[in-house]
Amino acid sequence: MTPLPAPYGEWFGPDAFDATYGYDPAALRAVGAPEEPPGFAEFWEDLYARAAAVDPDPRVKPAGRLDGLDLFDIEFTSLGGVRLGGWLTLPERGVDRAVVIGHGYGGRSEPEPELVPDRCAAIFPVLRGLPERSAMDPIPLRGVHHVLHGIESRATYVHGLCAADVWCAASALRAVLPDASLPLGYVGGSFGGGIGALALPWDGRFAAGVLAVPSFGNHDLRLTMPCTGSGESVRLHVAEHPEAREVLRFFDAAVAARRIRIPMLAAPALWDPAVPPPGQFAVANALAGPTEFVVRSAGHSRYPREAEDRERYVAEVRRFLARRLRATA
Repeated sequence: MTPLPAPYGEWFGPDAFDATYGYDPAALRAVGAPEEPPGFAEFWEDLYARAAAVDPDPRVKPAGRLDGLDLFDIEFTSLGGVRLGGWLTLPERGVDRAVVIGHGYGGRSEPEPELVPDRCAAIFPVLRGLPERSAMDPIPLRGVHHVLHGIESRATYVHGLCAADVWCAASALRAVLPDASLPLGYVGGSFGGGIGALALPWDGRFAAGVLAVPSFGNHDLRLTMPCTGSGESVRLHVAEHPEAREVLRFFDAAVAARRIRIPMLAAPALWDPAVPPPGQFAVANALAGPTEFVVRSAGHSRYPREAEDRERYVAEVRRFLARRLRATA
C-alpha cells in the first residue's frame, strides 16, 4: 500500500483511503473545466429571468439577538411558488452592505453569524427540499437522494431550482432593506459552494462571492472518483443511466465558474473524502475575475488543524467581504 502523503497518514491513519486522490497542490492548480455545452448560457439566462420575475413576498418575524445582531425568522417565495424559510440578521447600527449565505447538503438548523462582516445585513436561506425550514414533498431531505431529484431533465433538476432559490433569497433580502441598491455578496460552502458557482454568473446584483470546498465541479472527473458525499449517488446513478451525463453538463460548477467575473475568494481543500479536491479546484481555477485563495488542509473531516483552518477561513471571509463590498458601494 502506498503511504498517505504527509500529514494525512498521521491525521487519519494509514488505512484511510487517499482523499487527495493522488493530486498534490501543483496538480490541483492545473485541473481544468469541461467545455461548455451548446445552449448553456441560454438555459441559465432563461432560468434567471423567470426567478427575477418572482415576487419574494418576504415575511419577517423578530427572533431575538445573536452575537450582537438582531435576529429574525424569514420566509419568502421562490420559483414555482414554493415558500422557503431561513433567518435574517441585521446589525444594530446601520447597514452598508448585504450578503446571501448558503449552506451544505445537511441543510441548516441555525445561522452562522461569524461569517457576517460589520455593518452587513445577511440572509441565511434554506434551499428547497432541505432541513430544517424548507422541507417539502416530493423532494427528498437527505443529500444523497436530493442530489438525484429531477435529474431526468435539465428543466426539472433540483440544482437549477436551488440556484433560483439563491436569486430569490437575494430578492427577499433586498426587499426588506431600506436601500435595495446596497452592494451584495454571496458565501457558500460544499453544496452551497457549487450552487453559488451555478448562480453567480447570471445575477448582476452580486458584487463579490466566496466559494468554500465547492461541489459539482468537473462532473467528467468527479464521475471517476468514488467519495463519501452526494457525488457518490450521482456516480452510481450515471453508471446505470449514462444519459444523465447530458443533464449534468448543464449543472457543472466549473463550467459556470468560467463566467464569474466578479471578485471571488476560493477556499478549496487539499484532502476531502466527500467532495474530491480535483473537482473543488476545477471550480476555483476556472473563476474568470480577480480571485483570492485561502486553501484549507482538509474538508468534510475532523483533523488536528481544523479549528485553526476554520478561524483563518472566517477571518478571510469577513475581510474579503468588507473590502470588496465596500469598494462597490
